[in-house]
Amino acid sequence: QLQLVESGGGSVQPGGSLRLSCTASNFDLADYAIAWFRQAPGKEREGVSCFASFDNSTYYKASVKGRFEISRDYAKNTVFLEMNILESEDTAVYTCGKLSGSMCWPPWSPDSWGQGTQVTVSS
Repeated sequence: QLQLVESGGGSVQPGGSLRLSCTASNFDLADYAIAWFRQAPGKEREGVSCFASFDNSTYYKASVKGRFEISRDYAKNTVFLEMNILESEDTAVYTCGKLSGSMCWPPWSPDSWGQGTQVTVSS
């Protein structure tokens, strides 16, 4: 059974950093694009970043560009989201999703989701 498992969430002060992991089971991440999403309380889910396996291109939501970095470790079948200079507005449940193809065509519409990991940025 195809599975995505996130880890690395937690609580951090503003200006801090966290690294999220999204590890795939029973399929090869090299064949698909993977996107990170987040949902804050009372808000709609939004796409944060996407990694296209087709050409290793990366995409970011404007508000996180320059602070977040998405990467992939093919040997570990894992996609990472390095989050730096975190702000209170980054507080949300972060979830990774597998896209149906290898490119990050908008809108990013996963056909499989992980369970999510909580990120809280607070002083």
